[in-house]
Amino acid sequence: MARAAIRRGRPLDWFEELYAEASTAGPSAVPWADLKPNPNLLDWLDREVPDGAGKSALVVGCGLGDDAEELARRGFAVTAFDISASAVAMARRRFPASAVDYAVVNLFCPPGAWTKSFDLVQEAYTLQVLPAEMRHSAVERLSSFVAPGGTLLVIARGREDDQDAGELPWPLTRAEAELPLSCGLEQVSFEDYLDSEVPPVKRFRATFRYGSSRPQR
Repeated sequence: MARAAIRRGRPLDWFEELYAEASTAGPSAVPWADLKPNPNLLDWLDREVPDGAGKSALVVGCGLGDDAEELARRGFAVTAFDISASAVAMARRRFPASAVDYAVVNLFCPPGAWTKSFDLVQEAYTLQVLPAEMRHSAVERLSSFVAPGGTLLVIARGREDDQDAGELPWPLTRAEAELPLSCGLEQVSFEDYLDSEVPPVKRFRATFRYGSSRPQR
């Protein structure tokens, strides 16, 4: 689906095609739909223990909603969006009593009210399914959502500069994972590690802050 959409010059269309299929075939049609929060997000939350009380969070490419629901459980007022209307509909059906504000939004055409509005912006695995030429524009949008003093969390597959990107999902280089630095954000942390999957997968997990006075490298 992704290759066909890219050939048509509409590289984002396949997300709706995939989730529309999953609406009838079931979540197993979506390769990354584990129906539980991302373990790399959970590890970060358990370690950092951010206080969500009175704070807002934005989940990018929310899919079926598990990460958004976890952030809401931890006290954040959560907005979660996906370009796929079918994905958002499935998330709402899965969590009918949810406090999360689910929305159908294209990352490249976001509501103006979102600018500098979120204390935490969480992006996991979205950049790596975008063609390389779209990633800088995507990161500009992600960075624009972060409120003064807020945090952008990026989680992705990683690769070395001299490694081939291979097939989708395309692992990011460190330079790609650090693109928020070119958008006015300061780096707080960067982790390069192997996850607990079998076999293990190289991951990057990076945090950036808007207005941090003491960035750490």
